[in-house]
Amino acid sequence: MKNDQQTYVPDPEVASRLLEWYGREGRDLPWRRTRDPYRIWISEVILQQTRVAQGMSYYHRFLELFPDVAALASAPEDLVLKCWQGLGYYSRARNLLAAARRIVEMHGGVFPTDYADVRALPGVGDYTAAAICSIAYDEPCAALDGNVFRVLSRLYDLDTPIDTTSGRRTFAALADSLIDRQRPGLYNQAIMDFGALCCLPVQPRCTECPLRDRCLAFAARTVDVRPVKQGRTAV
Repeated sequence: MKNDQQTYVPDPEVASRLLEWYGREGRDLPWRRTRDPYRIWISEVILQQTRVAQGMSYYHRFLELFPDVAALASAPEDLVLKCWQGLGYYSRARNLLAAARRIVEMHGGVFPTDYADVRALPGVGDYTAAAICSIAYDEPCAALDGNVFRVLSRLYDLDTPIDTTSGRRTFAALADSLIDRQRPGLYNQAIMDFGALCCLPVQPRCTECPLRDRCLAFAARTVDVRPVKQGRTAV
């Protein structure tokens, strides 16, 4: 399955096994106990460049100061940046503020429910919009982050570089074919946690993997060289 034009046949067994695994092994995180798109958005932006353990305290502190869109939109930039201090990549905080103000101006202070409107917010990319819409609204939007790229590239033993336009199209089509359309938010969280806890970048826990018998990279012994990035020297 290494053709960019490959059409992927849905495999419900993958989602079923991932959801079963997630029910046993998934992390209990505060932003997973809510369907509030604002809180989900804040968590996703914090975690873009920050580990969960470090981001947890920032998440709670940010919501204490800015509990909703209106509170964030009316906040001075200096206060938002001060709250963000230590997380780095301050453009994320500035985009949060700009997006909150746009929500107030263009959506009456109500977080948008349409994927296109969410995607149009400052600082919101394809992954973040998909995560918000699937978790908050049960929209069948497949979220593609580094963990998901790694899981899918190994599961299907894909040597298509993940950092190319054609590669992203290939993985987007594959991810869309696998998503559980009845529980898309739960599925997205399951596959991301699976990549973070089991299908690790280094020393993946293949012996514990519920998909091992379906993993083409495990069978081909190419797990350690998946995913492929453009320009990376082949091993």
